[in-house]
Amino acid sequence: MRRVRVVVTGEVQGVGYRYTMRLVAGDAGVAGWVRNRRDGSVEAEVEGTPDQVDEVLAWMAGGPPGSRVDTARVTDAAPTGARGFEVLPTA
Repeated sequence: MRRVRVVVTGEVQGVGYRYTMRLVAGDAGVAGWVRNRRDGSVEAEVEGTPDQVDEVLAWMAGGPPGSRVDTARVTDAAPTGARGFEVLPTA
């Protein structure tokens, strides 16, 4: 299992990024969460097989239609064995 934390910057709030990501994560079969941050970025943790995580990371680099991703900073995190994917409140 692989878990990563990702912070995405650009025009990523108010464009359906989090809710579309929840659908993408469900289709990919990963666990984790996504939330807006007060600085205008989006933060997420994604856990699954390396191929599943890579699939979600590829989507995150482009985002949904109407978004503009400037950066997607990825750092490794310790797997937790989490299940399900949720949209969290703004942090």
